[in-house]
Amino acid sequence: MNISNNIRKLTQLFIVFFIALSAVLVYWQVVVAQQVTANIHNSRHCLSDNAPVRGRIFDRNGVLLADSKPSNTTCGYQRHYYLKNYPSLAGLLGYYISPLYASSGIEYKYDDYLSGRLGVTALNNYVNQTLHRPPVGDDIYLTIDVRMQALLEKYFDQAAPPPDGINIFQTDRGSAIIANPHTGEILAMLSRPTFDPNRVASGDLKYFTSLEKDPEQPLLERPIQSTYIPGSTYKTMTLLAGLNSGSSSLNDPFYNDHDPNHLQAIGPVKIGSGEETEIFGPTGNNINTYTRNFPVNLRYGYTHSDNIMFAQVGAKMGSATWLDYNNRFYVGRKIPFDLPVKISTVTPANSQSLKINQLAENSFGQGVDSITPLQMTMIDNAIANNGELMRPTLVQKIVDPNGTTVYASSPQSLGTPITDTTASQMRDAMYGVVQCGSGRFGLPGLSPEMYNSPYAIIAKTGTGQVPQVNGKTLGAEGWLLTQAPYQNPQLTIVAMKENVGEASVAIGPMVSRTYNDIFSKIMKIPTSPPADQNYCFTTGQLQA
Repeated sequence: MNISNNIRKLTQLFIVFFIALSAVLVYWQVVVAQQVTANIHNSRHCLSDNAPVRGRIFDRNGVLLADSKPSNTTCGYQRHYYLKNYPSLAGLLGYYISPLYASSGIEYKYDDYLSGRLGVTALNNYVNQTLHRPPVGDDIYLTIDVRMQALLEKYFDQAAPPPDGINIFQTDRGSAIIANPHTGEILAMLSRPTFDPNRVASGDLKYFTSLEKDPEQPLLERPIQSTYIPGSTYKTMTLLAGLNSGSSSLNDPFYNDHDPNHLQAIGPVKIGSGEETEIFGPTGNNINTYTRNFPVNLRYGYTHSDNIMFAQVGAKMGSATWLDYNNRFYVGRKIPFDLPVKISTVTPANSQSLKINQLAENSFGQGVDSITPLQMTMIDNAIANNGELMRPTLVQKIVDPNGTTVYASSPQSLGTPITDTTASQMRDAMYGVVQCGSGRFGLPGLSPEMYNSPYAIIAKTGTGQVPQVNGKTLGAEGWLLTQAPYQNPQLTIVAMKENVGEASVAIGPMVSRTYNDIFSKIMKIPTSPPADQNYCFTTGQLQA
């Protein structure tokens, strides 16, 4: 018997077993450690050295919005949110409880960075785990400016007019977005109602359950996760498509003579044939009570928001052209953004086309139009940015624990859906809305305030009529699509309130005061030249 040979074989066998055991341990303790920890079937209590010291979240100027502190009640560390003056950022940031629970918002989408599972940070954290130290995450800086966010919060409540149950209704639900149209950066994003992320982070499951059951859906991040009927703000899409395609001009005449050879301002107008036939007007023309001299032009129709005129503008260009321009702005497809965005739609379910009567309805913002506030911001931004559409961004940069920037965003063009000439014409038309139309004239005793702003706000108003619920008529979805100053837009603000009614007076004060404070106190730009007092009459947008 060769004892040396047997000892050698036994030694080799132990080495093989050792290598196999080591490989298994490395796999479970390093490679899939996070998956094992998070698995709902793993009943092991969370250990403090498994719970990450998550990275912090800051605004663009370094204001702390979220960090982690040692905790005896949650797994290792508890998330703390600093949102006293900007509570509606809760949905954007989201919530995080521990590795054993789901998260949302930035906390969810950027969990790998915040938990330290990517790049050099991940390699350093393998060492930390080996030494039974908690992993440390990367810090995230958002494009949000909390000074602007605080102004939206303040004026959403403070500037709200009293409800009358006829034109203005009570609501605490809505959205608002402030953006830089030249870079695509989102500077503020409001969603109401909101929730307390600190209570969620503390593991208060009773509170979280109440949020899930709340019919007002406070966990919903409305600017990106809800779609609405856009009302007359969507005439902006129809007008830019008509102007850019050449199928319409701001000077196109509309008559009140019932001549079938003329485009009509009042109606009734028959659009389509056979099963696609629909009569538009005279109801909904929006100009009958004060317009005495015809023809009026398309600029006049946009200023005073005439539905009948825009039904014909859409039908004239055809569904292929109208849908093409929607597609150019990412309507009907996924918007590239730092958080998931619900897709806006303008066609019926399970269809990619429109009948001629459906196109007519959609062209003035009713029909089957279903649009997110972020989608409206993209349309607004391209007009303000001379036709170039920038990718909307929310994350400015990501910094590792050593202070090294591992990611930095930069402005990214998504194309030029309209020419600079069309963009300029659109800004002129929006100027007319505020100087001469629905953005200037409010209800008795209530002013939209935009007309009096020293910063030349331009806008399109919208009231999206919604169906009755259980026989009860609800207030319209109130929208404002705005930018300022008119001569050189620096910011856009899209704001909407659910079921609030008349948009100009219900939302106008909020938007106007926000612009005024931002431009005078934060950006410190000079005021705009006063408007020509005769502008509306010399351009024909008001009649004597």
